Amino acid sequence: MTTEQVWLVAAGAVALTALVLALLARRRARRAEGLLETLVARVALLESPATDVPVPLADTGATTYVITGVGDGAAATTAPTDPPDPEVPLARPIDGRLFADIVARESVVKAASWTHGLRRALSPESRNRIRFHVRQETKQAGRERRAEMKQALREFRARERAAARRDVDGDLREDVA
Repeated sequence: MTTEQVWLVAAGAVALTALVLALLARRRARRAEGLLETLVARVALLESPATDVPVPLADTGATTYVITGVGDGAAATTAPTDPPDPEVPLARPIDGRLFADIVARESVVKAASWTHGLRRALSPESRNRIRFHVRQETKQAGRERRAEMKQALREFRARERAAARRDVDGDLREDVA
């Protein structure tokens, strides 16, 4: 093949690769658009005004109980479900001091867990275990290297013996390598 033909083949390969990548990107974009449409529909459903809960037609006389307390068995009490009071907000705002306290506690917990992890990782037992494994792997690599060297020497000597036998038989050939 001439260099022009090689360049044409290379350009064709690059063009084919670009086409495949473009098709994959288009398929991914379509999938993303489909996911976006479903998410928009879900958000619209969630943001739509709530409908009234239908009132049951027949009162069966059974009361429904909801757990209102968490703790040991004696502290957990049950009460009939009441409709939520629309004037009582579900979420209460918290002041800045409480927020700062929550953030500080979380930071302290993270710092303590990092400290514990580092202390455990840098303990003498861990360092000795790591040192032991590194020595084991180093020894194994040396053994493998020596075995490969012995095998290469065996093969080299066998080729030398075969070449010497050919020379003795009168088959003199020039070694190009």
